[in-house]
Amino acid sequence: MSTLEDDLARARELDVEELADAIDSIGFECTRCGACCTREDGDPHTATVFPDEVRTITGATGHEWRDVARPMPYGLAERADGTLEGETFEWALETDACGDCTFYEEHDGVGACTVHDTRPLICQTYPFSVALEGTSQPLGDAVDERGIVRAHECEGLGRDISREDARELARTLKERAVRELEEAIALGERYEPTPRPGEVVVHDSEGAKDGDGRPLEQ
Repeated sequence: MSTLEDDLARARELDVEELADAIDSIGFECTRCGACCTREDGDPHTATVFPDEVRTITGATGHEWRDVARPMPYGLAERADGTLEGETFEWALETDACGDCTFYEEHDGVGACTVHDTRPLICQTYPFSVALEGTSQPLGDAVDERGIVRAHECEGLGRDISREDARELARTLKERAVRELEEAIALGERYEPTPRPGEVVVHDSEGAKDGDGRPLEQ
């Protein structure tokens, strides 16, 4: 069984041209349908965002941490008063009252990201992922797979893509795989159980934080 360190070494050695070949053969063009930015089957939109990505967005928009990211919901419990408590790992992009990404807007049926230039790597590379342990995989089975590249449900699949765009997407996909594995390894190295009854604790690569992204004293 490979370790996260083994998979990180593999991610760093991924050949961008081979990834681009896979993306090119699958084909992709974003149709701006908004499906990857909105709630699905009644569940709120959940996209992982790294701590430094949160800070990039806050710096570009002037938003507070809590306006950009929320604690990943998995592992948290709802109290009688509706607030959450417990420990969880990593952050998810904040959502609006409808469960859609808070940075998603739609006009005349065409979607747009209001932080497009600073959007997280997972948003830049959807609907693609790489088949390495420790990397994020969208819910549901892949609908196409070419070598190590997986394609997930999206109406933009199968459309023509230029070699330049395929190569740029491949570079970003490799960067995302490396970053996800580096984050997972750093999280594991820094993790210490931090029970705080009635509060939320989020563990990421930088240590334990409260629900607003402030570091906790261990």
